[in-house]
Amino acid sequence: MNEDLLQVPDVSVVVIVYNDVARLPAAVGSVLAQTLRNVEVVIVDDRSTDGSYEVARELAARNPGRVRAFQLDENSGGCGAPRNHGIGRARGTYVLFLDSDDVLERNACRNMLEAAGTTGADLVCGLCVRVHVDSRSRKEVKWYPWLYTRTRTLESISELPDLLVFDTLSTNKCYRREFLVEQQLTFPVGIHYEDLLFSAQAYAAARRITLIPNRVYDWNVTDRATTKSISNRRAEIANFTHRMEIHRRVDQLLADKGLPELKFHKDVKFLKHDLVLHLRDLPFRDASYREEFAAVARGYLESVDRAAFDEVEPIHAICAYLLQESDWDNLLPAVDTLTNRDKISSPLVERDGRVYWCAEHLDDDFARHVLDVTDLGHHTRPVDRMFLRNVLTRYEEAAGTVRLAGRITNPLGVIAPGARLTGELEFGARRRGVRFQTFRFPVAGLRHEGEFVAWEASVGLARGLRPVGVVDAVWDVRLHLDVDGVRTTTRLTASEPGLAVGASPVRPRLTRLVADRIAPEVSSRGHLSFRVVTREKVDALVGRGVRGAPGRLAKSGYRKARETRARLTSGDTKIRLYHEVFSRLPVKKGLVVFESHLGRQYSDSPKAVYEEMRRQGLDFEAVWSYTGSPEGFPPDATLVRRWSLPYLKALARAEFWVDNQSYPLKLTKRPQTTYLQTWHGSALKRMGFDEPEWKLRPRPEQAEQQRTLDRFDRFLIRSEHDVRTLARAFHLKERTLLRVGYPRNDALVRARVRERETGRRERGPLAAELGIPDDREVLLYAPTFRRQGSGQRRFELPFDVERFADEFGDRYVLLVRSHYLNHVVLPPSVRGRVVDVSAHHDVTPLLALADGLITDYSSVMFDYALLGRPMFFFAYDYEEYVHEGRGTYFDLLERAPGPVVRTEGELRTALASLDEQTAKYAEAREGFVAEFGEYDKGTAAQSIVDQFFSRWRRG
Repeated sequence: MNEDLLQVPDVSVVVIVYNDVARLPAAVGSVLAQTLRNVEVVIVDDRSTDGSYEVARELAARNPGRVRAFQLDENSGGCGAPRNHGIGRARGTYVLFLDSDDVLERNACRNMLEAAGTTGADLVCGLCVRVHVDSRSRKEVKWYPWLYTRTRTLESISELPDLLVFDTLSTNKCYRREFLVEQQLTFPVGIHYEDLLFSAQAYAAARRITLIPNRVYDWNVTDRATTKSISNRRAEIANFTHRMEIHRRVDQLLADKGLPELKFHKDVKFLKHDLVLHLRDLPFRDASYREEFAAVARGYLESVDRAAFDEVEPIHAICAYLLQESDWDNLLPAVDTLTNRDKISSPLVERDGRVYWCAEHLDDDFARHVLDVTDLGHHTRPVDRMFLRNVLTRYEEAAGTVRLAGRITNPLGVIAPGARLTGELEFGARRRGVRFQTFRFPVAGLRHEGEFVAWEASVGLARGLRPVGVVDAVWDVRLHLDVDGVRTTTRLTASEPGLAVGASPVRPRLTRLVADRIAPEVSSRGHLSFRVVTREKVDALVGRGVRGAPGRLAKSGYRKARETRARLTSGDTKIRLYHEVFSRLPVKKGLVVFESHLGRQYSDSPKAVYEEMRRQGLDFEAVWSYTGSPEGFPPDATLVRRWSLPYLKALARAEFWVDNQSYPLKLTKRPQTTYLQTWHGSALKRMGFDEPEWKLRPRPEQAEQQRTLDRFDRFLIRSEHDVRTLARAFHLKERTLLRVGYPRNDALVRARVRERETGRRERGPLAAELGIPDDREVLLYAPTFRRQGSGQRRFELPFDVERFADEFGDRYVLLVRSHYLNHVVLPPSVRGRVVDVSAHHDVTPLLALADGLITDYSSVMFDYALLGRPMFFFAYDYEEYVHEGRGTYFDLLERAPGPVVRTEGELRTALASLDEQTAKYAEAREGFVAEFGEYDKGTAAQSIVDQFFSRWRRG
């Protein structure tokens, strides 16, 4: 019998693949080339879009009986689901897992099978080697090699805790298939770092584990990959959240299995490895990321055994403690030391003969223990043996001159107040062997500031720095500080994201065609450096050439080309391209196009859904449309101008449309595309076919309008009022309605819950950003859209804003947010007391900030009511609006949960006491919320993600 056709393979190798058509054959080939012949390959494709499954089927056709190919019904977004499917399809006595971008060592199956047969192990582990495939020498790094120095068999994982703690891979292991089935071992789905939990479960359940010193698995690493692996996407807070969740599950597993001693070993590794990976990135993240990171970490750190703090390096323990306390002033410098060993980044403090990292927290015994750094001996070192932190505080570039300023840490006052100080900045090429010359610039300003030494310098890079431009691309900068003639050298730490930006001209040694600018960048260790920007001068050369006869001919051709382009980019042509070209392309799985208010804003429920998807770390491709400027739109999405060809192509190929108003009406939605219409507010004004003008339009126009409304696959509902009004006005079917509330309102619901629980209101950073004093209450004026006639968008305020500022300026700050289709102009006289916030994309943070709302008929009333704060309705044109406009669904005069005023005087009287209005209309507001916001529970975004996008969760 041909051994290739044996019915029961010795080993089944489950190869999972997603969009890896180029590397899949090599992975499968490494299995087919095994010296153990009785091996089958089970390929599981995670619904690839690049032809990977077709390649898998071809491999199966060429290797009948040895290769089988399967495809999941939908993309899972991670490794867990395809591996689980592979376990179910495997026929072998033993099972291995292989990723499509990696390969097995040719003797791996034979060596592992022999070890399993000899020892009767449920689980055999071998050596994994990380191969850096894009390095010059294909550098190889063994994965925790001390575990695999010899062959040994464990009767319990307790005999070698380091195995569970460090070797968390699932892919360098051979599992007895019956063992997997009996123990019901599967990978978690919908969460990253699935290997950590699966390997822990296997270790804990195995009755016998054998380790062999043989190389079995090559983990191919592409350091310069454009798409980072899930574990390397540490800029995403969801990445860290998932890691913490997996750690919690492993901890629970160990508790359930009665293995508390393993939990301690795991805590030690967490403090000195897992946490460190993310801490090192904190200086590159903004404040909101840091706060969310700390909130996630704090919950888990509370479960870490305090004894584990003694088993790690002092800086590891210090960082973990300060993170738990959210002490950013001391933590960020500590992270600098964590990244740059031996750097002294804190001024330190001496108490009772001991040296501590900082002066804070020392009233707590555990904190004193953790923060005690006496044994590091910093207090015994002279200044020339200290690597001091030098944090950049200012960076300005103008006309080729860079102005820098910073602060050098002065630990324990080692630099005396009366010391003579001089300094210079040194620029040197990073690449060894090409340091033809270093360039030095004096530091003019040096002054002693107690715990720090402050400095300032102006660097004339335009004249003083002479790079070659090709071989010396990166230049490092150091500050040499002389203290009474003794020198210490520092690096410039750029700890504030976005501080060092711009580009400065330089004079290259060869020619400006090679390089003529140098731009700042921050190294992986957080230090300021500069990169020479190469620049081709082709444009200039071409410009000189077109002045002659050839140029005139070229200009004529250019005009014709421009006219042709105008025809090709006309509205009618774009619509034809959309339907006849782009819509014939395959729908791209995982592509989501977001739009808010016709592309004018990054805001509203589409923003909330998008950010929830990012928060959960979903594997998807995001496209945001914009009109005008892309400023303010998310940098981690593809931005396309509304009505551009990329925009139309994205819409045609998208798997999902997420929008709060309407995509272009003449674009037909493809059946494979799901349109989630979040809408932009509950209705007071009559809408859709309830509007008088629509009832009078010809039937063909009404039918065309209905076709655009029928594109909605799901329509968000926040109350049954929406069902009776919007749903009916748009002729929506019941199955289209999604009763989950508005994602944009999740933040408002959560804000009120926090306020009730804590008894206080948190303003957050927006108040400081707007310059609002702590002793001022905040009013928000947010009127509805007003038609001004003649196409004018300017909105004239219906009250005397200067009189308002004079009367209430010592008590209130008034924020004015006009409708996005209007704009308002405020007089300079009210600066600081009245603030135009119309440019803010998203109104939700403004609502959360406001202590009271002034509006008229805007749907913002339904959202703000969720906060339970006072509202004032300035209905100065009520009769005109209601009776001469489109009409309303209910009488605001009767139902308003706050005073309805008709004149400016009445408004000023009503605003005299927020507390009085808060109490007087409390019951009315609660009833208003119950009727118009019954489905707003603070979980709308999560619910939508769970219902429509959960399959994209990684892991």
